[in-house]
Amino acid sequence: MNRVYYDLHLHSCLSPCGSDDMTPNNIVNMALLLGYNMIAVTDHNSCRNTPAAVKAGAKNGLPVVPGMELCTQEEAHVICLFPTVEAALAFGRYVEERMPKIRNRPEIFGRQTVMDEQDTVIGEEEALLLNASSISVNRVQKLVRGYGGTAFPAHVDKSAYSVISNLGFLPPEAEFTAAEISEGGDVKSLLLSHPELNDKIFLKNSDAHYLENMTDASASVLLPEKTPECLIAALNREIQTEWDRG
Repeated sequence: MNRVYYDLHLHSCLSPCGSDDMTPNNIVNMALLLGYNMIAVTDHNSCRNTPAAVKAGAKNGLPVVPGMELCTQEEAHVICLFPTVEAALAFGRYVEERMPKIRNRPEIFGRQTVMDEQDTVIGEEEALLLNASSISVNRVQKLVRGYGGTAFPAHVDKSAYSVISNLGFLPPEAEFTAAEISEGGDVKSLLLSHPELNDKIFLKNSDAHYLENMTDASASVLLPEKTPECLIAALNREIQTEWDRG
């Protein structure tokens, strides 16, 4: 088994609130400096920078999981992870069809830059990626698993854009097996007020939008292989393993 230090919630320059410095290569190289063995790039409502990030990671020996931070119709954020770039892009097309057609205003929300693996700008997303999709939180896990992936609610202990803050609880119909807690979050207190989380795998990620927000590696998981497929299987409880929030 390999101890894999992970950060599964990172934003690139494609996210309108992400720094222009969050290029695929900058993210990968910073992750290596901080001691990570696996990361995921999870931009808001889009997977268009995952091809570059995965290639940049492969070039530097760092597995990158292609992903997305989906905003559901309840305005709750859910992290979606996929085994391949092809699966992520297919899901991205599905989401794009279920987003409101509102143009981005870069002067207000920032640019939404698409890059290649050399950090060359190859495009810009015109539709604003911050809006809620028409996808219900109860459907996300089933949808994502249909693409071979997994999903978990982001920063469940936060007072905004979390499933719990918006719905008041984590619905069992959503069938999540894991949940993300923010840096410094108190799991014991959260479980006292939300016992429906008792059987969940708790993950700790940075949710970094700037390079300086990326933190030293501390949370880890034991995996038989350092691959997105293995990580997804562990999150779906298809393999037994050990999680350490650091």
